Formats: sequence, structure tokens, C-alpha cells
Amino acid sequence: MSLLFNFIIGFVAALIGVIPPGLLNMSAAKISNEEGRKQAILFSIGVSVTVIIQTYLALIGARYLDSHPEVISILQKVGLGIFICLTIYFLFIAKDTRREVPKEVEHTKTNRFFKGMMIAALNLLPLPYWVYIGVTFAGFGWFSFEQPSLIAAVIGSGLGTLAMLLLYIQFFKRNDSKPRVQTNMNMVIGIITAIIAAITAFKIFTSL
Repeated sequence: MSLLFNFIIGFVAALIGVIPPGLLNMSAAKISNEEGRKQAILFSIGVSVTVIIQTYLALIGARYLDSHPEVISILQKVGLGIFICLTIYFLFIAKDTRREVPKEVEHTKTNRFFKGMMIAALNLLPLPYWVYIGVTFAGFGWFSFEQPSLIAAVIGSGLGTLAMLLLYIQFFKRNDSKPRVQTNMNMVIGIITAIIAAITAFKIFTSL
């Protein structure tokens, strides 16, 4: 059962983490528009491979922290403050993000698979994100750091990332000359950070 829980948590957390438009998902959409779906899919697979590696390293760190509850307690309180501030910013201060797909993606002969791996490696945000996911859900007893379960979560994260990138590729059609994000993603991010803040607050208060 822990294998299934870890896989679901890994898949859903990765899916949510790639929802906000950023360099990776918007690049996948742009590549699909300009070079075809095959190249965009290769790019997305490369991104997912790097995410798998990052997730594994982060969860190893989370496993260490899980054995040091005094450190986790401090991190949870700091994290709660950060997520509350992020929620306020994205819901009430940040501007509307509905915009065109960026034009920075250049045509290149570089294999899109390795290009995806390289660009994803420059994004270090998944490391603290997955540490937080692992520690938080382990605190609820929903996440296992046993090696087989850890691998299940890592595989889930790779598949979740790939699934969301494929949705971006599917969403931005070729016949749309100026594809845009149709949703204010700052609102989406604000809702996500609010949910995470609520989970963190619940965990802190129940441990008092």
C-alpha cells in the first residue's frame, strides 16, 4: 500500500508543481508549435528524467530530516510563514499572468532530449519542494522512505511532470498563431500555496 501512496503523492505533487507557466512547460509548448510534437515530446522526456534525479536526491535529504524532528519543527514554522506570504502575494498583489507563449526558444540542432535535461537541471526549485513534500506527508504517515516506496514516488514524479508537459503541448494548437495562457496562473499558484499553508498549519497545531 505504501508503494501506491508514494506513487500517487509523487505523481500529483509533480503535476501540481508544473501547472504554473514557466520556462519548462512554455518551452515545450513553443517547441511543439515551431518544430512539431515529436521534438516537444523529446524535450519533455528529457525534463522528466532530470526531475526524477532531482526528486530522488531531495527525498534522500527529506529522509535524513525525517529522522531529526527538531529540525523539521523549525522548518515547518518557517515554511508556514513563507507560504502565507506567497498566498497573499499571488492572490492579491501579483498581476494577471495571461500572456503569449514566450519567443525566446530558438531553433537548434541540439537534441531536444538533452536540451530538456539541461534546462531542467538549471531549475533548483524542485529540490526544496520535494523535501517539503516528503517531510510533510511522512509526518501524516502517508509517505514511506523505504527504498522501494521511495523509487515509486520518484517514478510518479517523473510521470506527473511528463503528463503536465504533454497537456501544455496538447493545449497550444498549431493553428493558433499567438497561443496564450488562458488562465491567470497567479491565482492558481495562490490557491496551491494556500492549501499547502493550511496543511502545514494543521500539522503544526496537531503536534502542539
